[in-house]
Amino acid sequence: MPSFTYKAVNESGQAVTGVVTAENHQVALRMLDEQALFPIHVEEGTALSRSKLTGSRRKVKLRYITVFYSQLADLLRAGVPMLRALDVLTRQNAHPVLTEILKDIREDVSGGRTLADAMEQHPQVFKPLHAAMVRAGERGGFLEDVLTRLSMFAERQDELRNKLVGSMIYPAVLMVVGTTVVTFLLTFVVPQLRDYIPQESYNFMTRIVFGATDVLRRYWWLIIGGLAVLFFGVYSLVQTEWGKTVWAKFQLRAPVLGKIVTLVSVCRFCRILGTMLHNGVPILQAISISKDSAGNAILAEQVERAGEAVRKGEGLAAQLGKSGLFPVDVIDMMAVAEESNNLENVLIQIADANETRTARQIDLGVRLIEPLLLLVMAVIVLCIAVALLLPILTMSAAGLGK
Repeated sequence: MPSFTYKAVNESGQAVTGVVTAENHQVALRMLDEQALFPIHVEEGTALSRSKLTGSRRKVKLRYITVFYSQLADLLRAGVPMLRALDVLTRQNAHPVLTEILKDIREDVSGGRTLADAMEQHPQVFKPLHAAMVRAGERGGFLEDVLTRLSMFAERQDELRNKLVGSMIYPAVLMVVGTTVVTFLLTFVVPQLRDYIPQESYNFMTRIVFGATDVLRRYWWLIIGGLAVLFFGVYSLVQTEWGKTVWAKFQLRAPVLGKIVTLVSVCRFCRILGTMLHNGVPILQAISISKDSAGNAILAEQVERAGEAVRKGEGLAAQLGKSGLFPVDVIDMMAVAEESNNLENVLIQIADANETRTARQIDLGVRLIEPLLLLVMAVIVLCIAVALLLPILTMSAAGLGK
């Protein structure tokens, strides 16, 4: 059962804080009332599970979830009962937030809930897709296999994410340093040299640089405020249904990035669907569960349509091919696999092959970004230098001519 952190006042008027375990928020309030405590604030989760800065729920890194799935699968495969296996994993204290959540899961399971139902109580840690796969494994009697494949899937996803983040560190640092240098030149260096350059020596580039300097020095607060408003406006818009749809379309159609996002989404969908089919889950149920694994609303909608077509007796590959979002080679492989009744194995092969291709494309994209950023920064600095040096050289030449 979930834990609730409370702040209350006792009969003597003293403030009291603590944690209670209850089925829901109403039961937690009733328990406090039975203890003669007047609740001021009650929220789900303990102090460990919430950020000290924002108060929001803290998340557990994917690598800890991966280890949990793998160890639980090993314990269950060795014949250890579920409750004892959860006790063992709880005592490891691998991560404080995960340990706290595992205690809640253990209590829920001991109270008669399934592991999937217990996991669904903590969506900030266990994704609904994972809980759905665990539920299918519990019903079909192959929970250990599902946990093992979930571990492998989460590990691959974590590796790809870490690779992408690691690859973007240098370009991000380069962009920050370059922006800082250009801003320093425009706000501190250029104004000091401006007084020594007469207006008759200005050229076109000089007027642009001095104009940019004036804008930065006079309206810096407006620029920062405008960027903040733009950021929060776009963020709020993306949270709406219309915004999510537009963002999903942009992800798939963006130059260079769109192809990478499409391949990543297709790989995730193929791996999850192949895993479900390999473990004996009926294809309609497997499609329903795996459609959200793509991580893109447009692709999920197309997969859902394909599921309806399969329900009517049509082929999965043919319907996905009509969407125009899946690569042609992937559709061809799926079509052949359907004919040979080997879809689950081919889907895993598709995921493995395309994940390798995606990693190569990410490396290539990052390698192109680095020189492009250097070129942009060099051009900007060159423009500033030309804007300042040409008037100075013109003045020097005029002085020598006299």
